Amino acid sequence: MDTAATAPPGTGAEGATAVIGGRTRLLARAGVLRRPGADPYWLALALFAAFTALSVCRYRRMATMSWDLGIFEQAIRAYAHFQAPIADLKGPGANILGDHFSPITALLGPVYRVFPGPVTLLVAQAALFAVSAVPVTRVAARLLGRGRGLAIGIAYGVSWGLQRAVDFDFHEICFAIPLIAFSLEAVIRRHWYAALLWAAPLVFVKEDMGATVAAIGAVVWIRARRDPERGPRAVPLAVALVGFGVAVSALALGVVIPGFNGAGSYDYWDKVGGGGDQTGTIPFGTALRTLLWILLPTTGLLALRSPLLLAAVPTLGWRFLSHDDHYWGTDWHYSAVLMPVVLLALVDALDRVRDTHRPWLASYARQLPAAVCGAALALSSSMPLYGLTQGATYDKSPQTRAVERLLDRIPDGATVEANVGPISRLTSRCRVLWVGATQGVRPDYIALQEPPERTERQVIEYAGQLHPGSSYTPVGSTSGYFVLKRG
Repeated sequence: MDTAATAPPGTGAEGATAVIGGRTRLLARAGVLRRPGADPYWLALALFAAFTALSVCRYRRMATMSWDLGIFEQAIRAYAHFQAPIADLKGPGANILGDHFSPITALLGPVYRVFPGPVTLLVAQAALFAVSAVPVTRVAARLLGRGRGLAIGIAYGVSWGLQRAVDFDFHEICFAIPLIAFSLEAVIRRHWYAALLWAAPLVFVKEDMGATVAAIGAVVWIRARRDPERGPRAVPLAVALVGFGVAVSALALGVVIPGFNGAGSYDYWDKVGGGGDQTGTIPFGTALRTLLWILLPTTGLLALRSPLLLAAVPTLGWRFLSHDDHYWGTDWHYSAVLMPVVLLALVDALDRVRDTHRPWLASYARQLPAAVCGAALALSSSMPLYGLTQGATYDKSPQTRAVERLLDRIPDGATVEANVGPISRLTSRCRVLWVGATQGVRPDYIALQEPPERTERQVIEYAGQLHPGSSYTPVGSTSGYFVLKRG
């Protein structure tokens, strides 16, 4: 029920009028909540427009940051044509399921079939990120009121973790974020079955997400035990969800990925602990700084009062156990899945401290939604979304157009060896291999983005080193891009 006409039977007038922060905790706990209005949906629409503009404009400028966009396009392109998800950028004939267990990306296959190209992936990711703001804003407005709810929704939508993920082009975690958000919203509202159902598909996003599923199951178990009305039936299912998450992750890591991987193993074990060639451990200062970034500007540390924060432990755990310093900081997309967890933990904590007998805590909690919103907006001045206020973001330079014309000289269906720069312009129409990892395949073309000081002769010599016995002749070059054709 969304609105309250009467108090629940037996609460008494004094219980129904114990107002803290302008609302009654008792009525909120009884499920008598405010209507959030259309704010969550308008906010999601605005975020969708902003995220789409940011990522598509970066694509137009050929400012792609990673080869992941090309890898996922190859896999989704294959799904769209009912083929095995081969991502040649990971090695000729490499099945993407032998790299990461992310079958959920097949859901984009039908959309890609209608609208082929990397922009489809970028727009889909923008939509999934934007949709995740709906449950966050909605439950915050229901429990805290429209103004505070909208403030938290904005803080979430422009949070640094989401912005970094949008700036990273495309990644499969875009599916995890709305699933986590809807699941934890259901936990806060004590809709236990919905919470479990939203969490379960996370196991198909990535192999490590099974641990997050188990953590959400643990959160439901903790909270449902305190719900005498609906909890008893949900507790066994919560325990089952914990086992389900652990089992699917174990199956993916021990059977599925090695089964599709030519080496018969999971390639990322050497990034955990002291394995592999790297033996570094996360510096204490880096770990502390990362944790503060995750908890301080987003929640003012109040999220520490909510058990929902347990859902963040698996992601933080594998990151901090790794010796790969790419995982330790606040760059890339690694913190995006934590943003719905910490913001919804904040909502839960704000609701839980309504009846506190500590005046300083009550005062702090009342001001916190506005504070985290202000912090998120202030931080945005140094984050990717700030680019939307700059004219250069929307400009497509003559140099970019010249590069596109050069790459268009590569015919459809050709086999191309490329590095990051040309990839996103080729994967929708060519077979693209990663430079230096063709494993004996001699490509028809080589397309490279090189430093300004690199000469055409040096690039031709490099091609000869990559493929001894083959002759490559220049097709053209411009703005640091070179295209060679096998003679």
